[in-house]
Amino acid sequence: MTTPRVLLVEDEPGLQLTLSDRLSAEGYAVDIASDGPGALAQVQSRSYDTILLDVMLPDIDGFEVARSLRAQGMATPILMLTARSQVTDRVTGLSLGADDYLTKPFDVRELLARIEALRRPAPRQAWAVAEQYQFGDVVVDLRRAELTRGGTALDLSAKEFQLLRYFIEHRGATLSREALLQDVWGYTASSSTRTIDVHVA
Repeated sequence: MTTPRVLLVEDEPGLQLTLSDRLSAEGYAVDIASDGPGALAQVQSRSYDTILLDVMLPDIDGFEVARSLRAQGMATPILMLTARSQVTDRVTGLSLGADDYLTKPFDVRELLARIEALRRPAPRQAWAVAEQYQFGDVVVDLRRAELTRGGTALDLSAKEFQLLRYFIEHRGATLSREALLQDVWGYTASSSTRTIDVHVA
């Protein structure tokens, strides 16, 4: 089996050491970039299974790095690490292409769970669904994983599209955060997490 490779983009030496040691112990190959330009250079020379991307970086911040990677068509899952607790900051990161976020300080066990969840494919449903749905001028093409509004394509991260599909497949049902975390993200966590809220926003 190929060793999963993670790019850790973090400028704090202590956190670099702590996270790289723990990830290595869990079986990941870890590369480190200390700033935005370094991260962009790394992904040009090597492919990664997951990118752990700090928001507060020198030269180019994590938001701009995420924007640039997605503009290049790179689909690698991005987990943003941020000390910012404002929902608007998290929404910004997710809207720029991040698949998930984790607010510092965090438990490394939760970080590992989220990395594993991002690496797993979305669970397949046992029932058949139509390939296309329309809500007003919004069209969701499940087969092509495309979303348009008024004929204009809208950009969604992979996790956002999985969440939208889940809502469609469970339309009319009341869904708990716990169910969404388990079925869409693939892990369990406290219902106090705001991952769901931010993605929906």
